[in-house]
Amino acid sequence: MRAIFVMVKCEMGQAYRVAQLAADSIEELSELHSTSGQYDLLAKFYLDPEQDTGLFVTEKVQTLPGVKDTYTLITFNAFVGASG
Repeated sequence: MRAIFVMVKCEMGQAYRVAQLAADSIEELSELHSTSGQYDLLAKFYLDPEQDTGLFVTEKVQTLPGVKDTYTLITFNAFVGASG
């Protein structure tokens, strides 16, 4: 499994609705956080190595009602602190 992070910009007033829809419908979702700034949500997904990242984001995230824009970050290594 590999992690990707997707920042999601929502239509005005739709962030909590989009978050609930994502949590209920996307099985690859690991974590979802509300944020401040240019984007409303930060989502962490775990994809299979052969899964197409672009296709996943365009078909599963961008099609959620209320999503206005996304920004995808692909990760390389995970570093863990001494406490966890």
